Amino acid sequence: MGGMFRSEEMALCQLFIQPEAGYLSVSELGETGTVQFRDLNVDVNYFQRKFVNEVRRCDEMERKLRYIEAEVKKDGVQILDNLTDLPRAPNPREVIDLEAHIEKTENDILELSHNAVNLKSNYLELTELRHVLEKTQVFFTEEEANDSITRALITEEQQYPTGGRGRLEFVAGVINRERVPAFERMLWRISRGNVFLRQAELDKPLEDPSTGNEIYKTVFVAFFQGEQLKNRIKKVCTGFHASLYPCPNSHAERLEMVKGVRTRLEDLNLVLNETQDHRQRVLHNVAKEIPNWSIMVRKMKAIYHTMNLFNMDVSKKCLIGECWVPMSDLGVVQNCLTEGSRQCGSSIPSFLNVIHTDEDPPTFNRTNKFTRGFQNLIDAYGVASYREANPALYTIVTFPFLFGIMFGDAGHGILMALFGGWMVGWEKKLLAKKTDNEIWNIFFGGRYIILLMGLFSIYTGIIYNDIFSKSANVFGSNWNVTYDYSTISDVGKLTLNPNSSDVYAQVPYPVGMDPVWALAENKIIFLNSYKMKLSIIFGVVHMIFGVCVSVINIVHFKQYSRLFFEFLPQLLFLVLLFAYLAALMIIKWFLYDAASKDFAYTPTCAPSVLITLINMILGGETSMPEGCSPYMFAGQAALQKVLVLAALACVPVLLLGKPLWFLFNRSLTNKKKRRGHGVPSQDIELQTDIVVNASNGGTGGAVGSGHSDEHEEDSFGEIMIHQAIHTIEYVLSTVSHTASYLRLWALSLAHAQLSEVLWGRVMAVGLGALEGEWWKSALLFVVFGAWSFFTVAILVMMEGLSAFLHTLRLHWVEFMSKFYVGQGYMFQPFCFKSIMDTEDAEE
Repeated sequence: MGGMFRSEEMALCQLFIQPEAGYLSVSELGETGTVQFRDLNVDVNYFQRKFVNEVRRCDEMERKLRYIEAEVKKDGVQILDNLTDLPRAPNPREVIDLEAHIEKTENDILELSHNAVNLKSNYLELTELRHVLEKTQVFFTEEEANDSITRALITEEQQYPTGGRGRLEFVAGVINRERVPAFERMLWRISRGNVFLRQAELDKPLEDPSTGNEIYKTVFVAFFQGEQLKNRIKKVCTGFHASLYPCPNSHAERLEMVKGVRTRLEDLNLVLNETQDHRQRVLHNVAKEIPNWSIMVRKMKAIYHTMNLFNMDVSKKCLIGECWVPMSDLGVVQNCLTEGSRQCGSSIPSFLNVIHTDEDPPTFNRTNKFTRGFQNLIDAYGVASYREANPALYTIVTFPFLFGIMFGDAGHGILMALFGGWMVGWEKKLLAKKTDNEIWNIFFGGRYIILLMGLFSIYTGIIYNDIFSKSANVFGSNWNVTYDYSTISDVGKLTLNPNSSDVYAQVPYPVGMDPVWALAENKIIFLNSYKMKLSIIFGVVHMIFGVCVSVINIVHFKQYSRLFFEFLPQLLFLVLLFAYLAALMIIKWFLYDAASKDFAYTPTCAPSVLITLINMILGGETSMPEGCSPYMFAGQAALQKVLVLAALACVPVLLLGKPLWFLFNRSLTNKKKRRGHGVPSQDIELQTDIVVNASNGGTGGAVGSGHSDEHEEDSFGEIMIHQAIHTIEYVLSTVSHTASYLRLWALSLAHAQLSEVLWGRVMAVGLGALEGEWWKSALLFVVFGAWSFFTVAILVMMEGLSAFLHTLRLHWVEFMSKFYVGQGYMFQPFCFKSIMDTEDAEE
């Protein structure tokens, strides 16, 4: 957890690697995922880089693997890709064998596919021929043949009375079923109605040899007369992709031909089955190797891509690379280089050299499966600047706690905690089931956040004594009803006096709220006041904590002037006004009591905290009942004047402190230079402050060297403008941010009311309808099902999402704006696992 406090310290390193050890060294670095390489060949065209041919070889192997995988999936062979240990990148000596193996596998599958297509084509032709011979039997019976010939001759004599009669011919074949109507119309037009077409649809679809899709076909026989018409019909059949087959004239020849075709089909079917079995055996063996091959090729490609970022020294005997490395992993990187040299047998060791740079390093926060979700919430707003205080560490507690205040129902919290606990408990099995469902991936990525949100909601639900909109009477009630039965039955509403010892015991309730409030008419009024005050108190504490976190950045970056000119004025302004407001709420709870013997400290005389704050700032007075005081304690009026004056005094310090400090240091620098001395440390501090700009209140821009008065004037003007904007923003935001925390109260109230309405309109109505007949109890299942559905869909999911978004806003705006800049960039190491996960997600 210590690595979450701030980003890790980074170093820019130069790697000096022998060319023969480059591949293996980069492979070792990719397995550890500890370095982020920089491109040293930005000006070089990608196709002119040294290892572009190796990348092309990897691309070609990937193409072959995609084809092999497609063929495996087309045959329904399952590819098991749940590898526990990913294979390492192959050695350079093994690359040739891997490439040859993949090429041989591709050629074998291509040959099998080609042979299968040829066999299936022959099988399709024989099948169509069999259907032509069988389906046309009815066309060639004596009676139908004579009728057809007679009709054909009559038609011919009517159109060509001078022509002679010839022998009647026919053409038989198979055509796609959807082309039959157009085919028939075309034959009618080219023959002027002198073609007699008979057709019969095939009952079962045939298989396309190339694609394996089902195709529906129709057998046809076209009767005609004349050689010229025959040529026309064949051209039409060719245009409509109809397959023509020979068909004998005599019945005996047709029967003999059908027997021969059936025998050939049986033999061909046997060959097809044996070919398919052999293909299945080959594909099953290949399916076991595809995941390993794919990972090895992708790792090879990533290695050569990375090596293209390297430079070759002048002697061309050494590869030079630059990379960002966490300081704590320098030993790991050196071990990787040593291991790469050892594996290739190089006698010259590779080494790294840490170099100095003024460039901002990347931000790297080391996380685990628990903290990763919280870190992602912060990074979604903006990656932390280098070595800046990381809000994710504190968000682990504050985020689910503020969410629980809004959600505030123990029953709904149990449902949420069960869901989060299930994802946490079964995370290994759920991780193994890779899915592209984006919503599920978001839920699973935040499983620990959901679990903590559920647990904190259970806690706040117990404090509110709210379980599915019902109260739990665990410790009994401190309220006693002293009325008799007749009074209660005759009077609709009765008031219990909290001042009476017979009615109310002046003892704090053990845990949470007294369950009697669930029956009170003024329940909402009481809970509104209670939750609203809690929201303000927690909000002020949260903002004060955010301001205090800025001290971590000030001390780390040695910007000590900001400690006096920014941190202290901001903290005092917030404490003197709004922490005082929160203190008044707590004082009011302790001072005013219904059982108090002093009338001035009874609830009747309790002043409004909000009105007190307004009068404190504007100098107004509040009219109170006789015997009551607008102040809670003696000396409050004088104290409030002092607090307001002190808060107002913080504004000019915040506005002018840093610019005046800059002018003082500039004059001091000029004096030192005239005396021949160096730049004082205070000026160095201010320059560092301005350049680093490590907090939201830090000044921007760069400080001049002092040689140009105009440049210094511009720098002072920039500081002044920036500080004026920051001062106005901070003063106004303290009011708006404090009011923004009232969403803790508003969402809690909305959630409680929705839950109560759902119970009253669904469960209460359903339970009331069960009175009387016993068989009505069956309706309880329907009523409970509807209530459960709406509870999960509306109160847990929709309300939970709403509370989550509002909690996120409180952290991003109200809390993190006090100290967080978020202008860094993410550390993206060269890691094989990350590359695989990214590519799988894209696929």
